[in-house]
Amino acid sequence: MLSLSGVATCEADGSVWLVPPQSALFVPGETRHRVAVSGNIEGYAVFIDPAECRVLPAECVAITVTPLLRELIIRSAQLAVNLPQDDTEHHLTALLLNEIATAPTGGLHLPMPTDPRLRSIFTSMMENPAHRGTIEFWARHAGLSERTLARVVAAETGMSFGRWRQQLNLILAMQWMAAGASVQQVAVDLGYESAGSFVTMFRKALGTSPARYMSNHSDEL
Repeated sequence: MLSLSGVATCEADGSVWLVPPQSALFVPGETRHRVAVSGNIEGYAVFIDPAECRVLPAECVAITVTPLLRELIIRSAQLAVNLPQDDTEHHLTALLLNEIATAPTGGLHLPMPTDPRLRSIFTSMMENPAHRGTIEFWARHAGLSERTLARVVAAETGMSFGRWRQQLNLILAMQWMAAGASVQQVAVDLGYESAGSFVTMFRKALGTSPARYMSNHSDEL
């Protein structure tokens, strides 16, 4: 799934994945998933025969789309369906598979726990992201000690409690900004005391300001 404009999120493999412009998400065959979009979305979905997936990832993974990979995906959308490929088309699809297999990976994803106590906490945080409760607050909410909550969160998600909440904030912020929300409004909706404190968090996490990040991704298309 390649996003050219707008921001898509995909729930799969117990995680929520963010797919901003100039990025893609690889979802292995037969993986149950759900996609939601923010803003005016434009993109492509590439369906790959499972027999050709031997060199591709075995699990969901975010992909940084190179200019070559983007053009290969767009060109492959013009191929005839259910017709034999000629030599040029065969080479094109082989190169496409190789580019997917070797593309840089990473991106923002939000692991979702299976432990019902954590699931309840994280669901509450997603439904009310402006609530800035501390880990101590949420530990009491779940009837756990702070140390136990931190240990279970790390075991279930591979992240610290603070890092998980930061990832949630970043994903929600990009969805809202793609839909037209201002940085000031996003900061308020995420419970930050000021737009400056939100921008500082965003810059530390992604290396640039929210406005520049969204602009750069759109300008690269």
